[in-house]
Amino acid sequence: MQTVSEHQAKSRATYAPDLDGTDVRAMSIATSLFFMWGFLTSLNDVMIPNLKAIFDLDFTRAMLVQFAFFSSYFVFALPSGKLVERFGFKRTMIIGLLTMTAGALLFLPAARVPSFYLFLSALVVLAAGITALQVAANPYVANLGPQRTASSRLNLAQAFNSFGTFLAPIFGGYLILSRIPKALTSAGLTEAALHASRMREAASVQLPYLGIALTLAVLAIALALIKLPSMTFTQDLRPNELQPAGNDKLRNHPQLLLGAVGIFLYVGAEVAIGSFLISFFQLPSIGNLTPRAASLYVSLYWGGAMVGRFLGSVILRRFTTGRVLGVAASTACLLAVVSMLAGGHLAMFAIIAVGLFNSVMFPSIFTLGIANLGPLVGRGSSLMVAAIVGGAIIPLLQGKIADSSIGLHHAFILPVLCYIYIAVFGFTRNHLSEIAN
Repeated sequence: MQTVSEHQAKSRATYAPDLDGTDVRAMSIATSLFFMWGFLTSLNDVMIPNLKAIFDLDFTRAMLVQFAFFSSYFVFALPSGKLVERFGFKRTMIIGLLTMTAGALLFLPAARVPSFYLFLSALVVLAAGITALQVAANPYVANLGPQRTASSRLNLAQAFNSFGTFLAPIFGGYLILSRIPKALTSAGLTEAALHASRMREAASVQLPYLGIALTLAVLAIALALIKLPSMTFTQDLRPNELQPAGNDKLRNHPQLLLGAVGIFLYVGAEVAIGSFLISFFQLPSIGNLTPRAASLYVSLYWGGAMVGRFLGSVILRRFTTGRVLGVAASTACLLAVVSMLAGGHLAMFAIIAVGLFNSVMFPSIFTLGIANLGPLVGRGSSLMVAAIVGGAIIPLLQGKIADSSIGLHHAFILPVLCYIYIAVFGFTRNHLSEIAN
């Protein structure tokens, strides 16, 4: 889900740097940014059980963490694009980093109060900065060298992004979850004693997020001081060519709407599964693990996505995108069903393995959704970007299911339904293309 901005930027214009080859220094800085936003996104999976324990939340309220974070993509994507147009790539990336720094620093007063809603506010600010960073960094990396190697550069940057999602649960488990053995409750405690307990537990996030804020600030300063290759904006289409031909409308391309639904469901399913893994692995019937131990297994879920990106780049050269998507979604669906019906280590590793098959879904759905749009591709890409809000909605719905009589173990029925839709979309894509044409 991290590469949407490159498609959106390419649909509008071409950025042509005067480079004979890839600028290694600029590429190194850019990949560090990809790493940071992947790291911070995955760290939410650790913050959820942490805040759930501190504030004695049910699963539905705990999922407000992802709701606050991923709603920001929907709210701030367009304003971030305006920042790129006005200030350029480098300044927008600096603005994004400074906004992320402010968001990370907001975790300090949120922990001192402590206040759940102040934590959510900090996440919104953090995600706003990440959104600006993505909008600028994706097309920048794509154009840091010859166009024939753009895909290679983006794959490398995305690999660093996945490396960040892999490391974050390990980092968070060690520094944040090690002191959270179980949920705090008000039973037997005075208001003052409960507040003191919450303050002790909330203090575990202060040092990690202070370190994150300092790292982000250093990156912003370094980016401001280092001279990066400038990129000139050149329209590759004349104004009259930017308009749809005849009466062509987005509604005439059913694969776009169906693809946007697919993005909504995919991002929602991926985020929902990651959000519940630590709590799931703590269940006595599954792993009976401590939060810290469970966080190490969550890193395997995101690590599978990292490995899958490399494997997928090879597989997609041999097989059609729709078929690969259909098989991947069907397998993910089957693994989620196994996890619901089984227990113990089988249930654990079945749901962890879903991460491997998630890896190829976003780029495949996105590519199939915007196919054959012609001059409408810009507006189509914007619709696909907005669909990332599924990461805010689906986890919240799964939280309600987990809080109901169905329970956490069988709450994964929601991702199962998401993967069924995605599989059908993949397998029927050729037929949908014929209708669109």
